[in-house]
Amino acid sequence: SDHGSVFLLPGDGNPKESSPFINSSEATEKSQQYDGKHMALFEEEMETSPMVSSMLSSLANYSNLPQGSKEHEEEADNEEEDKKKKKPVKAPALGTLMGVYLPCIQNIFGVILFLRMTWMVGIGGVIGSFIIVFMCCSTTMLTAISMSAIATNGVVPAGGSYYMISRSLGPEFGGAVGICFYLGTTFAGAMYILGSIELLLIYILPQAAIFKMEGLEGAEAEAAMLNNMRVYGTIVLSFMATVVFVGVKYVNKLALLFLACVILSILAVYAGVIKTAIEPPDFPVCMLGNRPLISKGFDVCAKTLESGNGTVTTKLWKIFCDTPFLNATCDEYFSNNNVSFIQGIPGVMSGILKENLFGNYLEKGNLVAKIGIATVEGPDETLTNSNRYVLADITSFFTLLVGIYFPSVTGIMAGSNRSGDLRDAQKSIPIGTIMAITTTSLVYMSAVVLFGACIDGVVLRDKFGEGVNGNLVIGTLAWPSPWVIVIGSFFSTCGAGLQSLTGAPRLMQAISRDGVVPILRVFGHGKANGEPTWALLLTACICEIGILIASLDAVAPILSMFFLMCYMFVNLACALQTLLRTPNWRPRFKFYHWALSFLGMSLCLSLMFICSWFYAIVAMVIAGSIYKYIEFHGAEKEWGDGIRGISLSAARYALMRLDEGPAHTKNWRPQLLVLVSTDVEQNVEQPRLLSLTNQLKAGKGLTIVGTALAGTYLENHPQAQRAEQSLRKLMETEKVKGFCQVTISSNMRDATSHLLQASGLGGLMHNTVLVSWPRNWKQADDHQTWRDFIELVRETTAAHLALLVPKNIAAFPSNGERFSEGHIDVWWIVHDGGMLMLLPFLLRQHKVWRKCRMRIFTVAQMDDNSIQMKKDLTTFLYHLRIDAEVEVVEMVRLHLFVFFLQIQSITDSSRGSIRRKNPAAATTQMSVTEEQPGGSSKEEEKPEEEVQLIHDSTSPASPANPATLIPATEGGAQTPGSAEVQMTWTEKADGELAKPPGTATPEGIKDIFNMKPEWENLNQSNVRRMHTALRLNGVIVKKSSEAKLVLLNMPGPPKNRAGDENCILLSLSLSLTLRELPRVVVLEQTFIIASTGPALAFWGT
Repeated sequence: SDHGSVFLLPGDGNPKESSPFINSSEATEKSQQYDGKHMALFEEEMETSPMVSSMLSSLANYSNLPQGSKEHEEEADNEEEDKKKKKPVKAPALGTLMGVYLPCIQNIFGVILFLRMTWMVGIGGVIGSFIIVFMCCSTTMLTAISMSAIATNGVVPAGGSYYMISRSLGPEFGGAVGICFYLGTTFAGAMYILGSIELLLIYILPQAAIFKMEGLEGAEAEAAMLNNMRVYGTIVLSFMATVVFVGVKYVNKLALLFLACVILSILAVYAGVIKTAIEPPDFPVCMLGNRPLISKGFDVCAKTLESGNGTVTTKLWKIFCDTPFLNATCDEYFSNNNVSFIQGIPGVMSGILKENLFGNYLEKGNLVAKIGIATVEGPDETLTNSNRYVLADITSFFTLLVGIYFPSVTGIMAGSNRSGDLRDAQKSIPIGTIMAITTTSLVYMSAVVLFGACIDGVVLRDKFGEGVNGNLVIGTLAWPSPWVIVIGSFFSTCGAGLQSLTGAPRLMQAISRDGVVPILRVFGHGKANGEPTWALLLTACICEIGILIASLDAVAPILSMFFLMCYMFVNLACALQTLLRTPNWRPRFKFYHWALSFLGMSLCLSLMFICSWFYAIVAMVIAGSIYKYIEFHGAEKEWGDGIRGISLSAARYALMRLDEGPAHTKNWRPQLLVLVSTDVEQNVEQPRLLSLTNQLKAGKGLTIVGTALAGTYLENHPQAQRAEQSLRKLMETEKVKGFCQVTISSNMRDATSHLLQASGLGGLMHNTVLVSWPRNWKQADDHQTWRDFIELVRETTAAHLALLVPKNIAAFPSNGERFSEGHIDVWWIVHDGGMLMLLPFLLRQHKVWRKCRMRIFTVAQMDDNSIQMKKDLTTFLYHLRIDAEVEVVEMVRLHLFVFFLQIQSITDSSRGSIRRKNPAAATTQMSVTEEQPGGSSKEEEKPEEEVQLIHDSTSPASPANPATLIPATEGGAQTPGSAEVQMTWTEKADGELAKPPGTATPEGIKDIFNMKPEWENLNQSNVRRMHTALRLNGVIVKKSSEAKLVLLNMPGPPKNRAGDENCILLSLSLSLTLRELPRVVVLEQTFIIASTGPALAFWGT
């Protein structure tokens, strides 16, 4: 069909000469090679690109998965059984239930549920706790939705969230967030170990404490407990690290046992709740007034007992009184209040929920009291026997509860971390993770309500169960025995710690092997079977830091920060990919939206600062430092990340905004197009031009470095690539931040013109052109150089661009040089809008020119008031906030014919020198002159007669020494006479110092003589221009000969483009003006921006 067809034409740029239709041996071989494939149309492409029919099998079975944990196990088993024969590794076979759902359940349910959930409900109230649980569970659910979208967008490698973030947001964000996730997982291991030690020393085996706490009060008892946690925590950490080092297979085999403990514990709690509805347990709590008493130290909850012999006191009496007798002096509060029992677990139908609805936050050391019981307290009563009451061990507030609780909802990445072991990761990860979060969220929310409905408030606020015989509070609710919860939670906590110590080193190994953080590469090494030995050692060391903190309540907010930051970037990655609509973003999971991802990201950020603003800032500083470290060392990886996409979108938006209207004067800054030339090997000929660019720009604004090549694109494409590489290398060396561009055209003039027109994009266009003074422009055989230069001046003028032309660019300082003193002289002759004032300011921002002072010279005309000009210029610079010396120069008028006499004498001596040293050339020149139309001997002799008359009437000097007509320059040793002009004209190349007087070669004089039109044919206007150039040069040399840099205006290009005479005159005028100045930058006036005050800041050259 001829309609609706699109053909993709591959090609490598190398035309194939042979054809299957040509009868040749090569064609015959190709015919035999492709015989039977029926694809003669694409047979040339088969050499480089395989056919789809042969690729389908490998495409369908594509896998970018490193070995998962099961492969590690099998590889270790194979090494032990048979080192010579290696069994083939089985394909991953885990489904949704075993591979994602149950691991997530095990990781989410953890130590916080068993050790802090009841306390959180008692302190924060049912309503406050429900809000905390709902916020945290909503955050993880939204994160799971984003994670599911990312996980189903292609192959998910083992490594979980790190790979998701790094491949979505790039190596910088991936490395930063990956390390944060690693630190969170490591501190989670420390938290689980501390939780297991707390269970052991408080609820299971209190007598195992190394630092005894009996008889200690307050800070001493707290310090002893923390020291016990540190010692036992270090021992348990060492044991767990050894188990992980010996083999992960043992950890994975015990995972089901630990999971069974978690599930049985939770079921025991629900069974206990149901039992309270049927038959509330008898669980008395001893109260003194409204204060619960620590159950240790007494056996009967009463002050006295009635016996056959009368009333006797109890152990409780002896605690609060000085003697065991009834007439003893007792504690005032003990005397004024009665001892009573309350039911610690009144049951779900008791209505205790109403009492526990609202929070009861406590300061450290405050008494845990029951609301609603009458108590008698003295007006000035001080707390005594505080060690006999249940006290608050820490100051509690809402944000603290959030930080402590959030780790109990982490662990949602367990399924994605095992993606290498899943049969169908794209199907199992979303379903399993969302089901696990739904299940755990329902358990947590129901637990908050049920705890508040079943357990009395004073028991809930008793963190360590001191008032309930030292039992775990949640264990008192469990059925059939509290030990079900204690033992189950202990084993599940140990299992979670082992899982953390197993997962964290593998995450560090994945980051190290990616190479995004060079300093961590050593941790990518491991045992022969891939076990990360060095990463495990690092993990154990970091985990020990958490162990030394020793407080579960202090460690929990730390790991909350790192997990929240990780989840925040998972949501950000999904939102960016969705909004940018990258072509590769095609997740199978469809139930996501960018708004949900942004909501999840906002919740994560809010929870970070709600938990602890200090820890949040520290976590962000750590992530930011890692990000800048990776960026500074240069991210070597390119994963097609979303940050590149958002950069493109932001750049497109910014360019469109820039192009909406004309830029305001205040926003003007020089945007440079630097034109450089290259040699035959495509190396830059003027490297100092980029040094000057760096000193002008200092990394600000737009910089485009361009070069032009002559030829055709097809033939010169390799040279263009080499030239571009050369430009990039030089830009990197000179630290010029910008872009490079190479243009190829049939000739250099057109290529430069195309570069001038096509550079930039939209509103981001160059407004200033920087080009060095043309090389060899006075050579007779290189007339095209100065013609191209003049055309470039004309084009920049037509395009309303500024033009900067540094002369003697090789003499300019490099970026490593420093001027300790000196001046930058500005010769402000023509108002150019302010650019001439701006250049010294920009240069002095750079360390090369920082210590140079600025001087501004302006030229007074005959009828100007020099004194008033100086005052006005000083005031003008004050308004511009520019600190500079000011000087007004008066140029004494010299008769134009004196200047004409000097130039004519120079020409005559040049002709004589040529006739003597090169008669043939002189004859040729004379013949050319005689053939000029309208030329005659009389016309040739007329100027000589005229000069003689003028000389007789204007000066008594001898005609043999016309140099005496020009005033001597500063220094007095040399006058700008014939020899000086010869010296200037024989300058061969930009950057080469001029030859001393008397050393001019006949060839150089011949070149200049051939280039210049006959002086006698010049009109008065051209003579005046050259006269002004010579006089201005004398003044500039006198005033600025010691300056480090001279800046002055360039005269505009000739308006008449016909013939070469006007171009020659411009070049000659510039040459006369700039001679004997080592470093000069001339600025061509192209436009004037009318403005006042601060607006007079940035504009063209």
